[in-house]
Amino acid sequence: MTRKEVETFERCISVGGVALFPADTVYGLATEPESREGVDRLYRLKGRAADTPAAVMFFDLELALAALPELGARTREAVRRLLPGALTLLLANPARRFPLACGPEPERLGLRVPQLEGELAPLAAVRWPVLQSSANRTGEPDAARLADVDEELRAGVDLVLDGGELPGTPSTIVDLTDYEADGSWEVVREGAIPQEAVLRCLR
Repeated sequence: MTRKEVETFERCISVGGVALFPADTVYGLATEPESREGVDRLYRLKGRAADTPAAVMFFDLELALAALPELGARTREAVRRLLPGALTLLLANPARRFPLACGPEPERLGLRVPQLEGELAPLAAVRWPVLQSSANRTGEPDAARLADVDEELRAGVDLVLDGGELPGTPSTIVDLTDYEADGSWEVVREGAIPQEAVLRCLR
């Protein structure tokens, strides 16, 4: 991964293009979170229902927190303990930010901040948030290598970034929607990060 590739990725996203890129878990699809055309294209490529929520990914934790100023102190501290990492956090979204990512629940937002190391480290320089989803057709396995991505899906994007072979296990989804009010949380989907590790962070 080179700085030039990262700059091309940012340009692609900024004009509402759809990119195929490597994260810390599996290959994903990304587009500008406020671009209806980009989001519609991404969903069509996946064969995904238009009202299915996605996540917004930031490549820097401080940028993510700055973009969500209404997060309460308790939730903000939990986000700092858990991210960056192979987690998707479901957060209360009273300001209804990034509505295209929220589907039928505009007051709940999925947030990702990947742990970018080794060959993927240059991606940490991306300043642009993306709406992202795994680079597979709905119901099919996640892709750990570019060769695992459906050929038609690969042909349908505007940019492909190769990050080599990835771990191949999707992110763990943790619901923190009510965390601010009562400290409750739930693992909705256990993936790359085990529930016990989440528990240790939130104790």
